[in-house]
Amino acid sequence: MAAALAGAVLLATGCTGGEGAPEEGSVAAPDPALTDFTEQGLDWGECESGADGAECAVYEVPLDYDEPGGDRVEIAVKRFPAEGGDRIGSLLVNPGGPGGSGYDYVDHAAFTVSDAVRQRFDVVGFDPRGVGRSSPLTCLDSEGLDEFLGGVDSVEGDGDMSEVTEAELAELEEDSRGFVEACRANDPELMLHMGTVNVARDMDILRALVGDEQLTYLGASYGTHIGAQYAEEFPDRVRALVLDGAVDPSQEQLDLSVAQATGFETALRAFVEDCLGQSDCPLGASGDSVEDGVGALSDFLADTAEEPLSNSADDREVNRARAELGVLAALYSESWWPRVREGLAEAMENGDGTVLIQLGDDLYSREDPAAYENSTAALIAVNCSDSPSPRDVDAYVRAAAEAGEESPIFGPTLAWGALPCAYWPEEAVTPTTGLDGAGAAPIMVVGTTRDSATPYAWAEALAGQLESGFLVTRDGDGHTAYRMGDQCIDDIVDAYLVDLTVPEDGMACA
Repeated sequence: MAAALAGAVLLATGCTGGEGAPEEGSVAAPDPALTDFTEQGLDWGECESGADGAECAVYEVPLDYDEPGGDRVEIAVKRFPAEGGDRIGSLLVNPGGPGGSGYDYVDHAAFTVSDAVRQRFDVVGFDPRGVGRSSPLTCLDSEGLDEFLGGVDSVEGDGDMSEVTEAELAELEEDSRGFVEACRANDPELMLHMGTVNVARDMDILRALVGDEQLTYLGASYGTHIGAQYAEEFPDRVRALVLDGAVDPSQEQLDLSVAQATGFETALRAFVEDCLGQSDCPLGASGDSVEDGVGALSDFLADTAEEPLSNSADDREVNRARAELGVLAALYSESWWPRVREGLAEAMENGDGTVLIQLGDDLYSREDPAAYENSTAALIAVNCSDSPSPRDVDAYVRAAAEAGEESPIFGPTLAWGALPCAYWPEEAVTPTTGLDGAGAAPIMVVGTTRDSATPYAWAEALAGQLESGFLVTRDGDGHTAYRMGDQCIDDIVDAYLVDLTVPEDGMACA
């Protein structure tokens, strides 16, 4: 599932002040084979779309870094110049995914980055290779994705995927193979070079092109993996990395999917507890237990497996899989909770699943067919490329049962969402290794205690793996921490990015 599948300093030479900041394109490439790329220049110009004041450009990177003289990939980049006169350099940003558009993310810089940071940094976002405007990878078309994300047609009983029938298993295998074969048919070379190691190398070329001796970076969710991978590849080029809502890159994809179930279960219970205190909660009333509320939701979803909900938006049935996606939206941000309560009320009281299916569509950017087709393709391609996955389907059967114990509602679906990786080309897969970034300046890892998509334990793990990592904790709900309404967190991150102030390891904000 895209939502879950889904989903990281002091050495400041040449990047510590406005007059001392280097000019764009002045940083030489340590690797002579990449000189053509690091000296190509960025021709900043007017953007085709987005917020006023932005500047856009395109640069090229090798498709295969082992053959830099071969085919190239175009990377789209957007920036908002620093608003103050005492410029430090560029802050590169990534919103996660995999498949999230850093190019579009920059349009929301006024909300995602503080005034203090925007005064001192150009805020720069790029679409990673294969994403959005950067030589995008596509696999299934929109109709095919609707079928792929709509769950198995042969589902029996209450739709509990922790134990599947032979017919359901056969359909899951067929759909997953079909997805991978569609990728191979559309772009057999790009699908082999989508891993995060390549993205980190692409980002280092961008660092050179914007003229920074060292990288200042803010990555959320999967963006934390990009940052940690960068520290692994280029530890001496790290100025400051904020890794917010951390992924644990030491785990293999199927293990991540199972572990993620715990995060969604924690977030689900927080949502249900809040719902029961609201007058319009369709899951129960004040005084009911969280167990009662979760039970009501479970019963409702079981009913949708046997009798799908109506949908006034289009001709898709709102079956259990699509209803689950709508509820899953609630678990990413408290700001979505009222909308999900509304969708559940309409569904449970009137049999109308329109709001729920629209919430699920929002998670997958379905309003834009191109983004819908690409973001899911990029998500699966990166996840399947970044670590080995079992090739035996029985491993996924066991994982679905295990995830169902941790999160009975969402866990099995999360595990089955990793099944395409069983068929991903083995030559595209990078073996899983711990990333320690040995030699890098201090790296900030930020974790939220009741984060849904990236469990808090992952932030603890990443901070522990990175040699110079230190952990900052937000006690709260929702996915990620910075600019989520906690001034304590915002102040700590800002001081680190601007002044390289490193707080005490383990600093927590209530």
